[in-house]
Amino acid sequence: MKKIMAFALLAVMATGVHAQDKKENKNKPVFTTVKENKITSIKDQNRSGTCWDYSTLSYFEAEILKKTGKTYDLCESFVANKTYMDRAIQVVRLHGDCQFSQGGSCYDPLFCLQNYGICPEDAMPFPGSLYGDSLNNFNEFFSLMEPYVAAIAKNKASKISGQWKVGLQGILDAYLGACPEKFTYQGKEYTPKSFAASLGLNFDDYVTITSYTHHPFYTAFAVEVQDNWRNPLSWNLPIDEMMRVIDNAINEGYCIAWGGDVSEEGFTRQGLAYAIDNKKAQSLAGSDMARWLKLSRTERTNMLDSLGCKVPEIVPTQQRRQERYDNWELTDDHGMLIYGLAKDQNGKEYYMVKNSWGEAGDYKGIWYMTKAFIADNTMDFMVNKNAIPKDIRKKLGI
Repeated sequence: MKKIMAFALLAVMATGVHAQDKKENKNKPVFTTVKENKITSIKDQNRSGTCWDYSTLSYFEAEILKKTGKTYDLCESFVANKTYMDRAIQVVRLHGDCQFSQGGSCYDPLFCLQNYGICPEDAMPFPGSLYGDSLNNFNEFFSLMEPYVAAIAKNKASKISGQWKVGLQGILDAYLGACPEKFTYQGKEYTPKSFAASLGLNFDDYVTITSYTHHPFYTAFAVEVQDNWRNPLSWNLPIDEMMRVIDNAINEGYCIAWGGDVSEEGFTRQGLAYAIDNKKAQSLAGSDMARWLKLSRTERTNMLDSLGCKVPEIVPTQQRRQERYDNWELTDDHGMLIYGLAKDQNGKEYYMVKNSWGEAGDYKGIWYMTKAFIADNTMDFMVNKNAIPKDIRKKLGI
């Protein structure tokens, strides 16, 4: 009898909790997919600053899938190994007057594919396995790399030898694995360059797009952020045309390698992203401004989460984008893959975005990010030039 009562009590409690959850989640978005392009599986960058690597290789995997129908798992460690050596060489050449860090841009994997090639994931050790971890953990790795590179770059000698590269390559290989000179894939032998050539991609098809007013529109410039260290050029479009490129790409079956700012309160760990209008939001959440400002970020986020799809958003403008870029609010702190479009129960449109944090959040590694959020927080993105509307391509001359 006690067991029955206990089970009954648990059932009542569960029902109550479920009812409470249902009540609390009444504003939770319910999504209907409008357009979904094919992508490869979700990966986990774990404790490494390699979103640029994971998101862009995911982008090229989607490009291959669209063009050939074949699914590939390309190796992030190969790209990281080549990229970090190149970046260290630049830092040393400039005597340390630039940054050596884990970050990068979507151009780095493209440069690697063009100049060094690529290998499949299983041609190198699984991420983290060389140092007894199940996933990437760059804490120890970069605690060695950063002072090593700095010691060479800031050396007071009038001449340095090239042996520092041998030592650095040893560190890279110890933590990432040595890049193979040859490997076998599906019964055929390849070099990294011949494998890249076999993927069916034209690497000249890829361009990057941005939107700022400190350079003329319809011209190309190197976006001035530290992780854009190779200084590739991005085409500068007005904000509305930048967004047209994304929409047209999705509708035509293409994906976008997106880089932008996810440090804003509107980007949640649950898998949603809104360009929140904080003044309107604090009013809707039943909080006066004085109390709102005293709340911790977590407390504000919880209140905003309760608003769900009713969160009020700002209207992104060209001026606002420029101001946020110039005052350091708009940063390039994350890379992701935009691959689709969805609508919530109120008709608001969201981009479907693949992350590289494993199956995190309510949507198992997928984020739903509003068009306002993307317009307000994009640093730049890579896209196939054939996905750009013809009238915009004509203006760019590509």
